[in-house]
Parts: sequence; C-alpha cells; structure tokens
Amino acid sequence: MKIQDFTSILELQALQGLNSPNKAQNASTANLFQEMLSTVLTGEEDADTQSKPLGNVLSQIIAAVDLTNSSSMNQQLPFSSTAAVSSLPAAGKSTGYDQIISDAATLYQLPEKLIKSVIKQESNFNAQATSYAGASGLMQLMPATAKGLGVTNILDPAENIMGGTKYLSQMMKRYNGNTELALAAYNAGPGNVDKYGGIPPFKETSQYVQKVMSTYLS
Repeated sequence: MKIQDFTSILELQALQGLNSPNKAQNASTANLFQEMLSTVLTGEEDADTQSKPLGNVLSQIIAAVDLTNSSSMNQQLPFSSTAAVSSLPAAGKSTGYDQIISDAATLYQLPEKLIKSVIKQESNFNAQATSYAGASGLMQLMPATAKGLGVTNILDPAENIMGGTKYLSQMMKRYNGNTELALAAYNAGPGNVDKYGGIPPFKETSQYVQKVMSTYLS
C-alpha cells in the first residue's frame, strides 16, 4: 500500500469519527488504522513507502487528521497526538532530514544548527506545514520566493530545505554575516530591513529573531 493510500484512509477515518454511535465500525476502523501504522513503522511496507522518512509519515498523519481535538482517537491510536508532536526534534538534535540539511549547509556555507533552528521555528519539522499567508514546507517558503529560488515542488523536503537555505545564505551575504539581520529579512523581507535600517519594529519579526537565535545559541 502506498503512502497516498494510507493518508486517504486517515482522511476517511477523520470524516467518519471514532466516537460515532456505531461502535462496531469504530473498532473496525481503529484496528485497520493500527494494523496499517504498524506495517509502516516496522518497515514491512513496499519499496515506495520505505523510501519515505518516518518523519514524513508522521507529518502526513498530523496533516490529514486533527489529532489534538480528538480525545477518543488519542485513546485508540498507537500513539497520542501529544506524543507525536512532542517527539518532533529540537534544533541541533537528530532529525529525519539531517543529510539534506548537512548537504545544504555545505553547499551554502551555513551552520547546520542555524538551518535547523530556522526550520524548528518555521514549521517544527513538519514538511506539510502551510500558513494562512501561503508559505509552505519545512522552511515556509512563499510561492513567488520558491519559484525565484528554483524550487518546483515546495513541499518536497529536499527542495524546500535547499531553497530555504539558499535564501538564508543570500540574506547573510546581503547583511555581511549579521545573523540577526538575515533572520529578520527571512521573516519580514529585506525591503523592510533596509527601510528601517535594522530589525523592523514588528512584534512578530522581533520575536522570530529572538526565538531562532535562542535555539541556535543554546
């Protein structure tokens, strides 16, 4: 069974609801879910699925079903929503994207931990994350920015990380290695950094820079 099929089952399960009055249906659906998840976690899936990092599988689960608001689902699933989210790696720790991050860091001459710190703040390592403004993926690229960076599939982890790192590298060069200004430009755009001659007086941007730097320097 392909990852796409697995995700479709999750979406169907969410629509049906595990706390439906039909308890027999609930039990059957929950058992099917547990069996499928067990198959993926134990590596018994086909070659296409095995090529997907486990982090991607969990990301698709979280994206497909709102686990946080379903207490009944938390009781029946092999893991709870809280455990799934809290298990996401902190910057500097091992992630499912370490090799991509390492390659990007080498190519664009940036510290791996800085890239991880940005990813943690932008998406908390959720490859399927999207914002109301339209930013997507691990490093939350806007469509126009992604296009300018040569990213064709914004939700592909490798393309997203490479594109985001390339952009961060451009900002570092633009501001002569000043990490805080580069981060401010990553968040608010270089136009605003230039306009205000430093970190723009936006609460979101100042908090963004502080949080990323705190993670990076920890």
